[in-house]
Amino acid sequence: MLKQASDALLGVGIIATTIALSPLLRPWYARWGATAAETSRTLPGDDRVPHPRLITTRAITIDAPPDQVWPWVIQIGQGRGGFYSYDLLENLAGCAIHSADRLLPAYQSLHPGDVVRLGPEGYPFFTVVDCQPAQWLVLLAGDTQTQQSVQSSWAFVVEPHGTQATRLLVRTRTDYAPGYRNTLIWRVLTDPIQFAMERRMLLGIKARVAAADTRST
Repeated sequence: MLKQASDALLGVGIIATTIALSPLLRPWYARWGATAAETSRTLPGDDRVPHPRLITTRAITIDAPPDQVWPWVIQIGQGRGGFYSYDLLENLAGCAIHSADRLLPAYQSLHPGDVVRLGPEGYPFFTVVDCQPAQWLVLLAGDTQTQQSVQSSWAFVVEPHGTQATRLLVRTRTDYAPGYRNTLIWRVLTDPIQFAMERRMLLGIKARVAAADTRST
């Protein structure tokens, strides 16, 4: 619990700093860990939000092959494996997130139409629109059958990097109606907060893959 509290304080600091300095920091945090080539290339799911106002591409190198990284990606979600981020902060918002430190056999598959929740019933959620095992997972915010004022895609791409490593890329594309209120919500607040949580998620996946590898040796 002490470690969770310490992590949460760190998360609060990162969020506060990123919000305050967002105009200066966004060119860095919008592509945290990603190369120029990764940022500019087309990824699965890009066509789901063709005219985004906000785009982020983040990446991390994990010292394990894709088949050892993918199981941690595919089990994400509230009520599943969690998001490997700042659970305490998410739970202060009532999200009921419990990030797993082990692989959960019951949550090792997703199919188009399945739901990945950010919190209990009534909280925002994503719908699976494309899933190629050990390659990519594409999520679209909300119910794909209804028209929404905000469109947002969230894609996870797992690729070999050399012979024994993986590049995990995460891209979001968000479009919202113009206006002061939406700009405040999405550009000023959500965008920097998402960076802090997503960065921690990528680091959390990397740490879990490494720990699982250590346990297996």
